[in-house]
Amino acid sequence: MKLPSAVPENMLPRGVKDFLPVKAAKIEYLKHTLLDVFAQWGFRPVMPPSLEYLHVLEKALGAGLRERTFRFDDRQGGHLVAIPPDITPQVARIVATRMRDFPLPLRLCYAGRVMRHAEQQTGKDREILQAGAELIGLQSPEADAEMIAMAVEGLNALGARKFTVDIGQVEFFRGVMEGLSLSGNLAQDVENAIGHKDSSGLQALLAEAPISAQAREEISILPRLFGGREVLDRAASVVRNERSRRALDNLARVLDILAVYGVEDHVTIDLGEIRGLDYHTGVTFQGFLPGLGRAVCSGGRYDNLTARYGFPAPATGFAFNILNLLFALEGELDERTRRSTDVLIFQSGDDKVLAQRLARLLRAAGFSAARDIYPRELDETLEYARKMSFRFVMTLGREGEDVRIIRTADGISLQADLQDILAGDFAFLTD
Repeated sequence: MKLPSAVPENMLPRGVKDFLPVKAAKIEYLKHTLLDVFAQWGFRPVMPPSLEYLHVLEKALGAGLRERTFRFDDRQGGHLVAIPPDITPQVARIVATRMRDFPLPLRLCYAGRVMRHAEQQTGKDREILQAGAELIGLQSPEADAEMIAMAVEGLNALGARKFTVDIGQVEFFRGVMEGLSLSGNLAQDVENAIGHKDSSGLQALLAEAPISAQAREEISILPRLFGGREVLDRAASVVRNERSRRALDNLARVLDILAVYGVEDHVTIDLGEIRGLDYHTGVTFQGFLPGLGRAVCSGGRYDNLTARYGFPAPATGFAFNILNLLFALEGELDERTRRSTDVLIFQSGDDKVLAQRLARLLRAAGFSAARDIYPRELDETLEYARKMSFRFVMTLGREGEDVRIIRTADGISLQADLQDILAGDFAFLTD
């Protein structure tokens, strides 16, 4: 039976994909490797649902995610329900409503799928695969450093050769902007210029702004505060307000702890990073791999989230975008995820009991084995085995005589003794 060579594009909605075995294996490898790293740091898994009541979920969503949430009527209950656009708000709800009697801190991790509306012309994924961790109940630089160090360790475990983690501190920006008499539109334009590292545009906006020379200097330097630890000294030489100085002290303590973990070589400071101002409350960070303009992980401190469900607790966390990791690391993952099935068993004739029995024995011994149930000749079975990554083909005569083991990589075959195999001698699989 010949299958169609291509699937029409209109078989799936825009922004979602099928993942065939090779890529699916890479995704599973990424997910389980990260979850193993989280477990080594003492994080335990939770599994939020794929549907939430919209009014409950929206309590923990910022404006950006709220607008991108898939929502629809629940015909059974009559309520609006939603597919979560992010897992962190779900963890916040779980902690506040189901785990408030657990001792703090809570170290929780997860892996799952979320959905977000995306403009059709952008070509962006609407289905996002996440693996992340949340640390609830600690308000300390050590907790922030633990998240960053664990993200670095995760990237190392995945085999990433070169990467950077950019660290920001939204309190630094808030301190600079605090008390300035900027109109709503001008304040928003200034924020956008800083977020886009647009120094010339920022200078034009500030030229006529009713602010002091000191305030103008503090704001103007923000897009240029990017680099190593020396950025903290440059910022301290210009910024005078107490709120920003506390943020710099906090960052310095985080960097000291990251040096103990031995991950400081991957870290850069970006005090002009103001992502998530309506959500984050302190240190933020993003991980980047070469050749990919999008972050592969992002996170930071969010001390106000669980309070929206009636349980105030400081918190920090982050999530990896699995599909971004797949795109950036696909080549490096080839060797790590290349999996072969050990044996495909071919037996001619109508009686297949011996082949079925041998397949069972091989699996019981820890090998992977399948019987070629499809009716075909041996040469077709060998071709199938090569294409489907079987290491060996075992051929059996009609009565079990003439047992041969054929290595698919080069076609070399050897004679085998059926009684030895039935006795558990599978030495041929160790080649």
